[in-house]
Amino acid sequence: MDYRMQLEKALVFIESNLNNAISVTDVAKAASYSYYHFHRFFQAMMGETAGSYIRSRRLTQAAKELLYTNKRILDIAVSLQFESHEAFSRAFKSQYHMTPNQYRKNRVETILGSRREITKPEIQHRCNSITLRPQIVDVEPKQLVGIRFQTSVANNQSVSKWEYFQSRVHEIHHALPDSCRYGIFESAQGCTFDSFSEQSQTSEFIGIEVNEPSLAPDKMCYKKFPGGKYARFTHTGKVHSLFQSYQYIWGAWLSASDVELAARDDFECYSERFLGADNPESQIDIYFPIK
Repeated sequence: MDYRMQLEKALVFIESNLNNAISVTDVAKAASYSYYHFHRFFQAMMGETAGSYIRSRRLTQAAKELLYTNKRILDIAVSLQFESHEAFSRAFKSQYHMTPNQYRKNRVETILGSRREITKPEIQHRCNSITLRPQIVDVEPKQLVGIRFQTSVANNQSVSKWEYFQSRVHEIHHALPDSCRYGIFESAQGCTFDSFSEQSQTSEFIGIEVNEPSLAPDKMCYKKFPGGKYARFTHTGKVHSLFQSYQYIWGAWLSASDVELAARDDFECYSERFLGADNPESQIDIYFPIK
């Protein structure tokens, strides 16, 4: 059986019925599975239950309607199969960390918690290219030297800045032998549930670990990274598909997980397992700070 094709059938059925009363049993039938096998299959492939996915997709649809229509909140809730205004508000706040009314007034289509429709390439990516359940690890403090710049999802400067950094890394003194490279997204007020969007500007630091503080080369700087507790995901594939891994983490994992993000830097680690930007076997570790 082609498992991806069956998963695609299930997802298409869900998308076609966001406004209709459907059960997980109905979705299982659409994918030609028994309820028992479908429940296990969906969770293994998607990293969450089918019921959780349906609810989160409905809430994302609700978020769009809150921003782009004048519908009453109760009408949006009822049309998406929530039993009451109260039940809808509780579920919405759990996913978006604010009430529907606050979200509408905020006027920002946020990224964190948003669960947009999954495409066929994204199904393949989720099956092969991202660890669905992260490892919880303690990261040691580090001293780094590198470059700092402003970037955003909509206007990503990372690729060109990595090329620039790589061309100058030999100038850095006291770099640890065979040290990993780090891309660190520095914590800021703009990267919160109520404000982080594709246009949000964030500070990124690209650098290498050094064994002692040293004078940074021209147009570079020193950074002290405090470390802490992190959830570590691994992306496998080319760099251009890295954003799909972030979409899973920002949308699916954050919505379904019980962990709470901490107000510290998140970062990417490029170790000896990173084989080049265009190598499909390259691996990049992605770290999100947690409490």
